[in-house]
Amino acid sequence: METDKDVVSRFLTYIKTDTQSDPESQTCPSTDKQFVLAGMLKRELENMGVQDVRLDDKCYLYALIPSNCGRKTPSVGFIAHLDTSPDVSGKDVRPVFAEDGCGRRIIKSDGSTLLGADDKAGIAEIMTAVDYILNHADFKHGDVYIAFTPDEEIGRGADFFDLEFFKADFAYTMDGGETGEFSYENFNAAEAEIRITGKNTHPGSAKGIMRNAIEAASALACKINSLLPVPEKTEGREGFVHIHQINGTVEECLLRCLVRDFDKQKFIGKKAALKELSKKTMEEFPGIIIECGINDQYYNMAEITAKYPQVRDIALQAMKNTGIEPVISVTRGGTDGARLSFMGLPCPNIFAGGVNFHSRDEYVPVESMEAATRCIVEIVRITAGLQQ
Repeated sequence: METDKDVVSRFLTYIKTDTQSDPESQTCPSTDKQFVLAGMLKRELENMGVQDVRLDDKCYLYALIPSNCGRKTPSVGFIAHLDTSPDVSGKDVRPVFAEDGCGRRIIKSDGSTLLGADDKAGIAEIMTAVDYILNHADFKHGDVYIAFTPDEEIGRGADFFDLEFFKADFAYTMDGGETGEFSYENFNAAEAEIRITGKNTHPGSAKGIMRNAIEAASALACKINSLLPVPEKTEGREGFVHIHQINGTVEECLLRCLVRDFDKQKFIGKKAALKELSKKTMEEFPGIIIECGINDQYYNMAEITAKYPQVRDIALQAMKNTGIEPVISVTRGGTDGARLSFMGLPCPNIFAGGVNFHSRDEYVPVESMEAATRCIVEIVRITAGLQQ
């Protein structure tokens, strides 16, 4: 299956478009520039001959390749996200070819930006697989659904996902790490927004009057970091609380934390601990008001995927059939698939090949993208052989 050149060419084209999402925006998509890539992909799908392609006003792009099996088989879907992380710039990406320590040909950025393999590698793999399927008339397949979503990196990728159109029986997000990685378990996730309100006055006459929100925020941050697990000291199935933003003035500070755990009860316990630490800190600083609001973002998809073992088995068989050694992993993060699974669409996560996501050190091995493309095609082939 000759896909190496095509998947690389597509990837290099897609990363030229800056699609960084914006967590401060209240619109969907959070940035209009995501429409640029979505429009490009829409035209490409139509030029391939896909008849049913839809780009909605919220930047969700869908496509359907109708079955050519002549009988009823399960339908399968593949999903990737358009946006890149707001943590590091994705503008003017300059890709560089190199070799890693294993002798693999890799693509990385020049170090001034992220690369965009998360998740433009996934997009390139899906598009290349679609191209292969459509250009091989003898390749039998059931209904194949495609979706590219906005704002996954800021936790909103499934907010307006259209399950009325995307009627796959199950799907896979192409959004994982290195070759063979397969995950049907992820963090339970929430974000805490802690607002600390003080009282400002002229520092020259502040005694007994000023209530410094910065001081209280700093004290609270120290408590959180010393009493709760932090990401830089956890791994595997260990959860954490991560202060990812703190800013403000004497008058008001805002502290944002990510809460993550695979275990539901520990997840609940970490949220309760944040509220308790906020309460105790407020008691220590008379005149300071601390309000801790926590919003759940997504839950561990294992709760859903455990009910659909066939979905897992198909992906694992596809990897073995194409010479890929499966690596079952837990996702220390989230994907659109986590939320979609709870919306009724079982949706585990398959490798897209990237390494060091959300950083200037991000890279993707060419052979990983090619392997992921083969895996997609093989999943479609296996699914077409099943009775429904």
